[in-house]
Amino acid sequence: MDFDYAMALGSFLVAIVVGLTGMGGGALMTPMLVTFFGVQPLAAVSSDLVAAAVMKPVGSAVHYRQGTINMQLVGWLCVGSVPAAFSGVLVARALGQGDGVQHVIEIAMGVALLIAAAGLTVRLYQAMVDRAARLAPADRRTAPPGAPAAEEPPEIKVRPLPTVLVGAIGGLVVGITSVGSGSLIIVALLALYPALKANQLVGTDLLQAVPLVISAAIGHLLFGDFQLDVTVALLVGSIPGVYLGSRISSRAPGGLIRRLLAVVLLASALKMFGLGPIAMAWTIIGAVAASIVVWMAVRRRHGLTALPLRREVDPAARDRSTTG
Repeated sequence: MDFDYAMALGSFLVAIVVGLTGMGGGALMTPMLVTFFGVQPLAAVSSDLVAAAVMKPVGSAVHYRQGTINMQLVGWLCVGSVPAAFSGVLVARALGQGDGVQHVIEIAMGVALLIAAAGLTVRLYQAMVDRAARLAPADRRTAPPGAPAAEEPPEIKVRPLPTVLVGAIGGLVVGITSVGSGSLIIVALLALYPALKANQLVGTDLLQAVPLVISAAIGHLLFGDFQLDVTVALLVGSIPGVYLGSRISSRAPGGLIRRLLAVVLLASALKMFGLGPIAMAWTIIGAVAASIVVWMAVRRRHGLTALPLRREVDPAARDRSTTG
């Protein structure tokens, strides 16, 4: 077995991003294997999922200790996602072999990458809304209708059927493409349960992703195109990368990193769709320009300045500085 040091270095860099942002594992690792190292899409999906099955429990364990997981939601999501993830492997296998099948998987990966970019955008919007609420004058800081007055986590009424459906769709996508466990499902959860706090959202998604990814990994070990040398290189690079990214996450500008990650995901999706360099460049430039204009308008609508200025100081931070 020949060890690929360049692949290990690439997985190390991707894993740092994952540790910093909590997203981008399959959405970055699999396209990297396909685009830069020439790994066939199905083999990239198989090897990435097996590596992810080793790494996923780490982040979920942290959230479990912090109590930021809704176990009811995890249970119902897993009812749908675990069998669907395994079935996704069978679907990919049933497509057969050859360039045509690999092209279908590339297109599916492109769609999943666009969903991942949308998931990052939703999380950025949620963070901006939370910041606007903190910066609002005291007399304007009112709890949303039906929200508890205390800082306790809101009571979430679980809706089993749509939650199982979300898990099933997310699991199927992950089983075929390896993308979606941290993006597709988190967006759907936010739509179904808007009262979930950000840390609950991330913690719940991380824990439900553990059995989902393990199920998909077992399927790919049995029926996929798993390659041991690729998986070993991914693990050698990604384990220290995730650890390093997690260690420096509190000091890094998370919002900026997520914006850059969204651009990378968009570029990866366009590559999967077969766009040439010139068309890809103009598409990305247009998307970035349009998103800046829309984001400025959204900030103004929520009472913030169009651009984040230094004078926007969090009241809690200001209170700590004056009392200290």
